[in-house]
Amino acid sequence: MTDHTADAQPADVQPADEQTYEQARDELIDVVRTLEAGGTSLADSLALWERGEHLAGVCQRWLDGAQARLDAASNAPESDPDPNPESDSASTAE
Repeated sequence: MTDHTADAQPADVQPADEQTYEQARDELIDVVRTLEAGGTSLADSLALWERGEHLAGVCQRWLDGAQARLDAASNAPESDPDPNPESDSASTAE
């Protein structure tokens, strides 16, 4: 069997809470690939699973934050609702 201990806890991995969405997503993909490949000990598999769950939560928080920003932007009042107000008066004058 192949020892994937280094894959379970890489030394150069940032804490998930400090990662960008893309970093967390890419690490999560690696975790899933390693788990799907098999060959890890039970302890390493559990550590990978826990890391994956945490990374999924980080990704979800990023996505929730992005959705909240989009919702806020779409609900914000427009500063100038009609950029060409004269077009309405021209059509009503005829």
